[in-house]
Amino acid sequence: MTTAACLFVSDVDGTLVTPDKNLTPAAIAAAGELHAAGVPFTLVSARPPRGMAWLIAALGVTQPFAAFNGGTLVGPDQQILEAHRLAAGAASQTLALLETRGVDAFVFADGAWLVRDASGPHIARERHTVGFDPTVVANFDAVIDRIDKLVCVSDDLAQLDAVEATLRPALAGRANIERSQPYYLDITHPVANKGDAVRRLAERLGVALADTVVIGDMTNDLAMFRVAGFAIALGQAPPAVKAEAAAVTGANTEDGFAKAVRTLVLPRLAPAKV
Repeated sequence: MTTAACLFVSDVDGTLVTPDKNLTPAAIAAAGELHAAGVPFTLVSARPPRGMAWLIAALGVTQPFAAFNGGTLVGPDQQILEAHRLAAGAASQTLALLETRGVDAFVFADGAWLVRDASGPHIARERHTVGFDPTVVANFDAVIDRIDKLVCVSDDLAQLDAVEATLRPALAGRANIERSQPYYLDITHPVANKGDAVRRLAERLGVALADTVVIGDMTNDLAMFRVAGFAIALGQAPPAVKAEAAAVTGANTEDGFAKAVRTLVLPRLAPAKV
């Protein structure tokens, strides 16, 4: 697969950035090596577009990228190219279940991050991740038909497992349900998954899926592992994720992204010199 018609797509959290959500000098340098080799490089993430803007700038990404687990395709200038939002009925049903189970919700809509409790679990972590503050609302009624992503948030992982087990059959065919972190259950439009995102990004560039390489670390990355020509898992990924990867790199605490670029991506995707 040494061809100029190729694409490399990276997950962000747990993959491209360190656990404290920073880019290392090695990651930035590796992105520069991709650009120098002529390899198209872009990102796909559960984050909102605003939460990815600084990464796009720091890495010099010039391709469209995918936010909200692939529900929204965005140009490098932050222009929305495609947006697939959760149906109002699916959103209302999810929020009603969370209310009965005592599970918090993050709602992303209209470019904002909405919460009902500013002191809820993982508020500080999410603020650091997305780079902006939440807006506190009494309820989510005003945006119920415009939700890009609804996140069920809980440190009671057994409770979150139970919520997931209830929602999967209840929302079958109406929503995509993925764990982006052990404590986050993401509810999005059915095509808001990283597999469909890679398909749509590749189509925009005229690249065959066989000529794509992807890298990730969580179960919400498996959808893109299953469509890409070559999939790489981070060293700290769960066994189920590693099992579906073609290769495993170092952990995100060990510059696994940069190592993968140099040992796995460039040898496969860099155009042959003639």
